Amino acid sequence: MNDDANRPRSTPLEDYALLSDLHTGPLVSRDGSVDWLCFPRFDSPSVFAALLGTPEDGRWKLSAVDGVVTSRRYLPRTFVLETTWRTPTGTVVVTDFLPPAAAGDDHPDHADLVRRVECVSGTVEVEHDLRIRFDYGRAVPWTRRVDIDGNGTCGQLSIAGPDALLLTGPMLHPEDFPRVEPLEDAAPDAAPAAAPEQPGDLDEDEGAVADRLGGRFGLSAGESLDWVLTWHESHHGLPTPVDPADALDRAVSFWTEWSSHVGTHKRHEQAVLRSLLVLRALTHRGTGGIVAAPTTSLPEEFGGSRNWDYRYTWLRDAALTIEVLVAHDFTDGALLWRNWLLRAVAGDPDQVQIMYGLAGERRLPESELGHLGGYEGSAPVRIGNGAVGQFQSDVVGEVMLALAALRDAGVEEDRWSWGLQKNLLRFCERNFDRAGHGIWEMRGSAAFFVHGRAMMWAAFDQGVRAVEEHGFSGPVERWRELRDRLCAEILEHGFDTELNTFTQTYDNTEVDASLLQLPHTGFVAYDDPRMLGTVARIERDLRGAHGLVHRYRTASGLDGLEGDEYPFLICTFWLVEQYARSGRVEDAGELLEQLAGYANDLGLYAEEFDPVSGRLAGNFPQAFSHLGFIRAVDAVVRARAGVDLTDRLQT
Repeated sequence: MNDDANRPRSTPLEDYALLSDLHTGPLVSRDGSVDWLCFPRFDSPSVFAALLGTPEDGRWKLSAVDGVVTSRRYLPRTFVLETTWRTPTGTVVVTDFLPPAAAGDDHPDHADLVRRVECVSGTVEVEHDLRIRFDYGRAVPWTRRVDIDGNGTCGQLSIAGPDALLLTGPMLHPEDFPRVEPLEDAAPDAAPAAAPEQPGDLDEDEGAVADRLGGRFGLSAGESLDWVLTWHESHHGLPTPVDPADALDRAVSFWTEWSSHVGTHKRHEQAVLRSLLVLRALTHRGTGGIVAAPTTSLPEEFGGSRNWDYRYTWLRDAALTIEVLVAHDFTDGALLWRNWLLRAVAGDPDQVQIMYGLAGERRLPESELGHLGGYEGSAPVRIGNGAVGQFQSDVVGEVMLALAALRDAGVEEDRWSWGLQKNLLRFCERNFDRAGHGIWEMRGSAAFFVHGRAMMWAAFDQGVRAVEEHGFSGPVERWRELRDRLCAEILEHGFDTELNTFTQTYDNTEVDASLLQLPHTGFVAYDDPRMLGTVARIERDLRGAHGLVHRYRTASGLDGLEGDEYPFLICTFWLVEQYARSGRVEDAGELLEQLAGYANDLGLYAEEFDPVSGRLAGNFPQAFSHLGFIRAVDAVVRARAGVDLTDRLQT
């Protein structure tokens, strides 16, 4: 662990809440600061980046003066956040949310963040501090006051390049927010060539560079204030801000209606439901793309350099998410992803990638933002992801397993989706003898990872199943031959008979937590002696005294990276599942209860957990962790009930 005493201290990840409108996912701290927000999409440049730097990198804080937070919660089955503040003179409730787009509007031309403050007792003074920094903090906007409707309703318009933000709500004090001429109905005039001599002061006539905007507002019991921050493209005319009350009703209705169709167990019911909601919240409504997380560069080790951008759609992560959603009766979302997949991988099978942008974009060049200090001083801050060019042999297997789960759930294939799967198997065949970088996206030399080879086995196995059990056409004899070759190869080169364990790669005798997924593919049974030997080795080499599982031993040097990393939560959830399905039900239950305590008070998991500091780490919230939790609960509940684990849940 990097324990540099001089390292900057950041707001703990467990203090953040996620908001979502199925287009983007801001993070709001316990003390009322929106420290991360990308408009209009998850992968757009941020307008608030204090999460990866300081407040000067952009934030929107709304707090009660001299107050403390006494409680916070999501309204039941929603992503509407409610935070209660108590001050020496009264109590206020702050409600934060993003209203989903109207029904049928999958390509909104604007997006809104709504913040409502209601005084429920006494008198309270509320402080509003807005610092807009477009393009990851690289652009301070030009701000002017505008007439919204021609009837004297005013707003504050901030522009830098292609982006604009319109703030409506209570007016600031006159000295901070003077009146200027209304904006015409088209795009604004070009900003003056030179900024005023005092940045931060709004010019009386033309606006100014707005470094920081805010003020204080008094409320008495029964009074409320609403602010709406609306993003739109700067070359368009002013948008019409949402009505806060109507938007709140729409947000609550959207989330509660969706969650009413999802099946859960009674055990950990609310936590599982929240995890399912997180998976939905990370799904782009318009395209069907599922982001791995809504953040970038939250470190795998505080102060370290293992900082990556997760705001994209990995075929693997999305496929595992779909399996979980199908198991919990939500096939509509799975179909949306299948349609995304058809578009994203369309074309030459040889050009299949491991990951794409939300709409299927193929170019995700990695670069560094040197002006941002990083969370906990963890540099560099990266955008884009260089792993996009890697070959990872497991990916097609994950996709084939997910599409098979959808098919087995009764969702019919169409001619295009089955054609897609045949193309994916053609891709596997053409890359049959190719080394890869593995599920963990190693940045060292390519190798034959046992997990990846087993997943390729699973891909051909599902192709054979589709023909034999569902009557589809395809070169089944060729697929069967390749499947059997992979089986023999893995057992010869990827299993150490002396140690009785599967190995990380064909060239070493290390173990890797991804080996816990071998039974999930069908390659080996959970209680097979070879699998039990592998589990024993993982417990010895990768599981610390804290009970959590590391992905692999970083000291091996195979990943080509400096530094270390904390245990990955999904790896320990996989161990819970392995225990439950191999007869160690009590061990599974105890470990699950331990892991359940690592979610924050709102039920959100990050990628990792640091058992020394007791803090969440890595990108947040993380789809991988949430789907791992759901699968672990499913396995424990069913093992205790003696239920066949292949049975589907009932609502």
